Amino acid sequence: MSNSQNRSCIALVLAAGEGTRMKSGIPKVLHKVAGLEMVNHVVKVVGDAQVDLCAVVSGNQSELVESAIINFNKEAVFFPQLKRLGTANAVLAAQSALEQGFDDVLVLFGDAPLLRPQTLVQMRQCLADGADVAVLGFHADDPYGYGRLVEKDGKLIAIREHKEASEEELAIQFCNGGIMAINGAKCLELVKSVSNNNSKGEYYLTDVVEIANERGLNVVAHKGDEQEILGINNRVELAEAEQIWQERRRRELMLDGVSMVAPQTVFLSYDTIIGSETTLEPCQVFGPGVQIGSGVKIRAYCHFEQSIVDNDCDIGPYARLRPGTEISQSGKVGNFVEIKNAKIETGAKVNHLSYIGDAEVGERVNIGAGTITCNYDGVNKHLTQIGAGAFIGSNSALVAPVSIGENAYVGSGSVVTKNAPADSLVVSRARQTTMEGRAVVLKNRALAFKKAKAQKPPES
Repeated sequence: MSNSQNRSCIALVLAAGEGTRMKSGIPKVLHKVAGLEMVNHVVKVVGDAQVDLCAVVSGNQSELVESAIINFNKEAVFFPQLKRLGTANAVLAAQSALEQGFDDVLVLFGDAPLLRPQTLVQMRQCLADGADVAVLGFHADDPYGYGRLVEKDGKLIAIREHKEASEEELAIQFCNGGIMAINGAKCLELVKSVSNNNSKGEYYLTDVVEIANERGLNVVAHKGDEQEILGINNRVELAEAEQIWQERRRRELMLDGVSMVAPQTVFLSYDTIIGSETTLEPCQVFGPGVQIGSGVKIRAYCHFEQSIVDNDCDIGPYARLRPGTEISQSGKVGNFVEIKNAKIETGAKVNHLSYIGDAEVGERVNIGAGTITCNYDGVNKHLTQIGAGAFIGSNSALVAPVSIGENAYVGSGSVVTKNAPADSLVVSRARQTTMEGRAVVLKNRALAFKKAKAQKPPES
């Protein structure tokens, strides 16, 4: 058995479809699963499978599609399908790339976000083992509507569309998954031989199977997983793909040592990283760009995006960590706390009902309940710096730009507008005035007003 990794490979990702059933103003392949565009899931798999070149055939709103892919993978190359005349025509749109002489050609679809890299490796191995064409198939309990893979003596002899299949062929449960691997030396010749002699007048890549058989080439089918091959055509199927992806990733994390009290209520993104011995209580949302360390306790109802949480932290419940947040080791972020673009150093605590934005919070700092950093002046954002060991009393407002020195104390209810030196006590509030008996006067006045209002006749 030869090694497929010793062979050069190009992957063609077909992403030119209109996707009208999505009922959307954006291309189908740009709808997201786990926070990432469907087509970029496929591009990611291509990279993970160590394919040499990722070529994308674009069509519908090609500028949007290409821009999204370039933002994710700057090495991808693009070929426009000027007229949508079928899948074989789409492959020929990338003819100049195919002429570069790759050993293997993979043809993928941009609306199949559940594909795994090992499947592409297996498809290439089929070519390394002597196949000229390999088609990815799956067994379906209910094959209605799928193209059937017709085999004879261990070889794939035809792909028969459901509406064109005989009664005998309709009984076949081995179905076409669409993905194909083709010997690079023979790919262009085979694809160019596809005709459009069919009811739709289109060039179907599936015809390559019978053409290859007619020429005595070796054509095989490789069995894959039905869920993995799922293509998305509408928003119902998009939601189904999301559910499958989430269940798959939750399982992987739990097997890697992450505890989930209610896994079905944890929602992850394509790039979420969570370390072992971390516990997730119910109802968590992880947006893109989140890294959680080991031994972290995340209590119920938290939301994360573009944030980093180090080892042994305690987060939540009801905490929101927005982009640019970094919580260092053993940090504490409590209930109803929002943090944005701020670094919370080792052992610091922001326990409850606070907003910390555009800030540097030193080691062992304690932020009292209701404290906010006033970081926005209506035009610009400004930085708040809090030195190690400082204590910020409850209901304080730190008006940035401002610096609180190490081990300083800020009295509860203070509005801090000037820098506070290290070891200082800052109190900035009106002096308390006590008027004995005055509360009775105020209460009686209020009761009298209420009574007079109730006795007033209604206006006619």
